[in-house]
Amino acid sequence: MSLKTTLSIFTFSAGALFAASCGDSNNDQSGNTDTVQVTTPAPAEITLSDVPASPEFPLAQLSISSVTAEKQGADSVKVTFNYAVKNYELKSQTADAEGKQCNNSAQGQHIHFILDNKPYAALYEPKHTVTIPLNSDEHYVMSFLSRSYHESVKSKGAALVYHFKLDAKGKIEKLADPTTPMVFYSRPKGDYLGKDTENVLFDFYVWNATLGADYKVNAKINSGDQEKIVDVTTWKAQFIHGLAMGKSSITLTLMDKDGKAVEGPMTTVTREFNLSQDEPMK
Repeated sequence: MSLKTTLSIFTFSAGALFAASCGDSNNDQSGNTDTVQVTTPAPAEITLSDVPASPEFPLAQLSISSVTAEKQGADSVKVTFNYAVKNYELKSQTADAEGKQCNNSAQGQHIHFILDNKPYAALYEPKHTVTIPLNSDEHYVMSFLSRSYHESVKSKGAALVYHFKLDAKGKIEKLADPTTPMVFYSRPKGDYLGKDTENVLFDFYVWNATLGADYKVNAKINSGDQEKIVDVTTWKAQFIHGLAMGKSSITLTLMDKDGKAVEGPMTTVTREFNLSQDEPMK
């Protein structure tokens, strides 16, 4: 073989190796040259929608029959509330519960008992006992009738606020009924799992205030990396959609007609709650 032929073969081999090493970096071993693009889906937007019309209970009545107190040790008091319920059946499933497609109590209709705007206790019997530290603070108990899926009954007579304090001996001192505007947080509350995360009930109770021209409730919803702020001017239950899995929170603030936060007791409250597609809850 001549020197010229040897050089030609060497040049061709080197060129082929160079071309193979410098080819399209997206080539895989199968020769596929398609470029794969990985996109991260945008988080769902938080939205609200009206809850479909629920059965009304215009004649439902809730009242307190008695409140008793029993001192426990030196620094706490056991307070028992006894209720009277008329024209409303506790522990019954609300007629449209199955079609609401939201979290529903298997134990049925109940009373929401809210002490000082803390998370409510669901009462399936018209009686509740709570232990309260012995001090001079005033307390507010909001109680209202609730449908089995936790939507409040907003008709006149279906709710009450009991204002009291405990004296040094642990006895109940009932105080004057409040006359200032208030807002009490109800839902969302606790843990939501699986399908219950899709339609999350948003509901609260206003007292001594009519939403619209004079008052509104500012709701600040924080979930994942999103924050949604809405001014609620019509008192009705809504569904929240698009909440992130994990911990979320809502802050309610009662506002006047000038957009200023109303001063006084029970006018702002923040609640945290959790969502998860699967157990265990994180």
